[in-house]
Amino acid sequence: MTIALVWRDATRVMLNKLKTERAFQHITFAVIVIYWALWSAEAGVKAGLAIHFLGLTSLTLMYGWRSAFALSLPITLLMTMLGPLNWHEIPEFLVFSALIPILISYSVFLLSYHYLPRNIFVFIFVAGFINGALTGTLHLLINSIYYLFVTDYDWQTIYSNYLMFTPLLAFPEGLINGMAAAMLTVFKPELLRVFSDRDYIYNHYHNNDE
Repeated sequence: MTIALVWRDATRVMLNKLKTERAFQHITFAVIVIYWALWSAEAGVKAGLAIHFLGLTSLTLMYGWRSAFALSLPITLLMTMLGPLNWHEIPEFLVFSALIPILISYSVFLLSYHYLPRNIFVFIFVAGFINGALTGTLHLLINSIYYLFVTDYDWQTIYSNYLMFTPLLAFPEGLINGMAAAMLTVFKPELLRVFSDRDYIYNHYHNNDE
């Protein structure tokens, strides 16, 4: 079901824009290279317990969850060809380091869109900063539980060498995504697929007039 939804969006929306808009081509190819570099910069104490920044909240806000996941495919392929990912690790990486964080990011955005005031500050702080920090935190927590079942590490080892880095990762993850959301909102709002002036700017003024 997920693959069908992603395929439909990627072929009808993203690929169509890639064919017709040169600027979108350049931006998308640059995004692929940037995320390859970001995800390849891993750090870890124990083998198999490496951590890296995600930046997937920004990717989701820019492309929507379906196209964001579609873009994770060539990024993951680059990581496999150029390192540090092995071929047999691709399915696990796509699920736990791409699809799940993307769905979390998009869910937080939807909650903020439907239940919080729609203004640019809420979008930057909640959909960007808090969303990024929360997604990074849940990513480490979900991965920790997964590693407990599929590796030989016990919970204390996983906690001491992986999960305990959550506070160190959450804030910079939130900062990266919050700053990206702020800069794109101000300078290039057309690059944010989920952002609309009508919803976050003009709607705010309209409500004040009422």
